Amino acid sequence: MRIRIISALLAIPLFLFVMINRGIVLDISVFILTMIAVNEFFNAFQNIDIIPLKSVGFLSVIFMFGITLKNFTLEWIMIWFFTSMLLILVNNLFKKKFDMLSLSVTAIGIYYVVFFMYHIVFISHHSKYSELIWMIFIVAWATDTFAYFTGYFFGAKKLCPSISPKKTVEGAIGGILGSIGISALFGYSVMPKILFHCVAIGFLGSIIGQFGDLTASIFKRYTKIKDYGKIMPGHGGILDRFDSILFTAPMVYYYIIFFIK
Repeated sequence: MRIRIISALLAIPLFLFVMINRGIVLDISVFILTMIAVNEFFNAFQNIDIIPLKSVGFLSVIFMFGITLKNFTLEWIMIWFFTSMLLILVNNLFKKKFDMLSLSVTAIGIYYVVFFMYHIVFISHHSKYSELIWMIFIVAWATDTFAYFTGYFFGAKKLCPSISPKKTVEGAIGGILGSIGISALFGYSVMPKILFHCVAIGFLGSIIGQFGDLTASIFKRYTKIKDYGKIMPGHGGILDRFDSILFTAPMVYYYIIFFIK
């Protein structure tokens, strides 16, 4: 626990620096984090002798980075999807043996890690509601914190024992309520005109973020690993810290697009 706390305290100033400056600083930061995260994801499957196409994964990150440096459009994102899948399928033509598992894991890694992660950048580039980028992290970390302490003190009924034995129904509910409360505080203090939307994002994002946490746990159980990496002492890898954020970021982005006028 001591190492975990120290590691978090060291990371907070860097996080605040990136979030306050945003722009190219955030773009480069997300690029680096995504490269590390997709490598962690592929390494996890190598642990059970499934060999994803790392080069294709890295190229997809580089291409996405290039697209988002400019005012990207839906057409460019569709080209990214097409190119990524094309590279996966064409690469297989030069192999002696068709390996469906490796192809599938490569595709999942690109879309689950790269595409989901880059919604942080999509929100940052939004012309009107870029400040809602804070909601991604507020929702995810408020949920984690309140779920942990609620589960610790009041947890009795297991949520998904076969996936994550320590998670409880009480903890999940506490996480949702905590996320709503902190999101309401953020909305009231920073964006009072869309306070209701901040509360709604806090509610929906908490639920979806917990699905993200459980999804990461399923992958870890399947690949027989405890953590995705060791880049953050006491916390594991990038994916261990961003598991719920990978689901929360797209939810926040699409909420902005479809519900906030």
